[in-house]
Amino acid sequence: MTVLSIIRDCLDALLHPSARYDALTRARHRAFMAPRLLGSLAAFAAFPVYLATRGVPSAIEVAAFAWLIAPILLSWFLSRTGRYEGAHVLSSLALAGLIMAVAGTTGGIESFAAIWLVVVPLEAALSASRRVAAFASLLALSCAGVLIFAGQLGWLPAGDASAAQRGVLMAFGVASATLYAAGLAFGAESLARTSVALLLREEERYRLLARNMSDVISRHRRNGAVQFISPAVEAMLGMPVAQLLGHGLFDRVHVADRPAYLTALSDAARGDVRSVEFRLRREPAGSERGQVDFIWVEMRCRPLDQDIGRQDIDGDATREAEVVGVMRDVTDRKLAEQALDQARSAAEAADAAKTRFLATMSHELRTPLNAIIGFSEMIAQEQTLMLGAAQRKEYAQLINDSGQHLLSVVNGILDMSKMESGNFEIASEPFTPRASLMHCCNLLALKARENGIDLITDAPQDLPVMTGDPRAFKQIVLNLVANAIKFTERGGQVAVSAAVSGSQLALRISDTGVGIAADDLKRIGAPFFQAGKTYQRRHEGTGLGLSIVKSLVALHLGELTVQSRLGEGTSVTVRLPLVYTPPQAKTSDRMAAESKIATLTPVPRQELQDQSHDHPALVKKSA
Repeated sequence: MTVLSIIRDCLDALLHPSARYDALTRARHRAFMAPRLLGSLAAFAAFPVYLATRGVPSAIEVAAFAWLIAPILLSWFLSRTGRYEGAHVLSSLALAGLIMAVAGTTGGIESFAAIWLVVVPLEAALSASRRVAAFASLLALSCAGVLIFAGQLGWLPAGDASAAQRGVLMAFGVASATLYAAGLAFGAESLARTSVALLLREEERYRLLARNMSDVISRHRRNGAVQFISPAVEAMLGMPVAQLLGHGLFDRVHVADRPAYLTALSDAARGDVRSVEFRLRREPAGSERGQVDFIWVEMRCRPLDQDIGRQDIDGDATREAEVVGVMRDVTDRKLAEQALDQARSAAEAADAAKTRFLATMSHELRTPLNAIIGFSEMIAQEQTLMLGAAQRKEYAQLINDSGQHLLSVVNGILDMSKMESGNFEIASEPFTPRASLMHCCNLLALKARENGIDLITDAPQDLPVMTGDPRAFKQIVLNLVANAIKFTERGGQVAVSAAVSGSQLALRISDTGVGIAADDLKRIGAPFFQAGKTYQRRHEGTGLGLSIVKSLVALHLGELTVQSRLGEGTSVTVRLPLVYTPPQAKTSDRMAAESKIATLTPVPRQELQDQSHDHPALVKKSA
């Protein structure tokens, strides 16, 4: 074991616990304590020699030697508290005080000890603290100023040494100060070497992490230029690191994702932490996914320097902000998300198809089937019912019409799906609304008689021919009349009327049924909604009838108004243009117009009952 190792072990035993776990801090504390302890011990060892050569020392000389105990106290202070900057401040004060004491008795600013004032800021430089170095420099200048000022005023005693003695003392002062400054220089060099070694070791540690991490670490400028990128990118993109520096990585970002990529880097350069997903072009050769040209990458970026916008020592603006990014291949996750989205879309499409099918079956198949079954049973029992030839012909015609309607419904199921998705196109053609209206009412007459309800139809003979979709018109009438019959109690009345109002055909279906509460009026027309808790479970249906009517009216650029009061009945008014003109606007504008067609207000039952008395030409279908 060498002497240096013994000294190092002794110094390490004196270190404060806070400095034992950091190599650079441990080296700084050791560099502070070692010269002071050794210098104090050397001074005490030279004191007997000084006595032998000088004889009895003066009071000032004794005080100067006694002052040499201060470095030992400073080392003890640092060993017990660990306050490195505070120890340097106390060391500067102790050294300046010793210099002032010696220089004050040996000639002031001309004393051999005054040269040691230069050592005060040099010693403070080892603290690596600007505040300590500035304090030591001001302290040395203040001491020099005090010595000059006191010498000019004659406050200091005149030196009694001869010229030869002053020369010897000056040479001693310069030599000792130079040797001490050299010691400080070697200490600073040792600290710098230790700092560089630690920095290299830490850099090698981070390089090892960067080489072995699956994630890619990169450093960027604000404009996206790459200054450093870890070797893991070679496995990710299948190309060397050198080709990705500068704008090489940016050139491989998908064109559609480049704005998001640059925005994230710019925001991170301003101090924010950002995360962005984008696509990178990958070399097909060596790709783990075969022919995948692009992979999805998630990059989390943050500023390299958290103190964005600070200024350097000279007051100039700092260098351009840089960003550190961590990239990860998330292609598998994206593929899973796409598969999940496709499965969700397929499920939603299946649910929509089921909805459309149930709506069609509920409102378009049951009613004509009931007519077919009912009238066919009546024909089968013609012996009992004593049917005449005219009645049999009428019933057969109704059965044929119902069958034709069923065929049209089956053929129109795909059209209904288009209507639900907003792609339904109106097949406009001229037709007579009175014939269509009477046909629909005749189909529902049997159901009305079975329920004990009077179905009254007011269709003037002079109704003009209108242009529109006849199938959609029949569907509107069938849905509204069927709903009115469904929600009207036995003995009630359903009135259907049609009239021309300006350039529109006004179709009104009124009933004396259970009515709709004011709160439910706001939701009438929503898919699957059935108003009223009192009758919701008593009647079949999917709740799509009025929703389909509302959509068809909107497609015809018409208006729908629902008036009702709970327990008094409901009145639905549909206004359709006599001449349908296909709009040139987009589908979004058409759907916006749909939101304007429903005006829902209560109406008294007395008004509903008076409607049948307002029109003299009524066709009555009763039990």
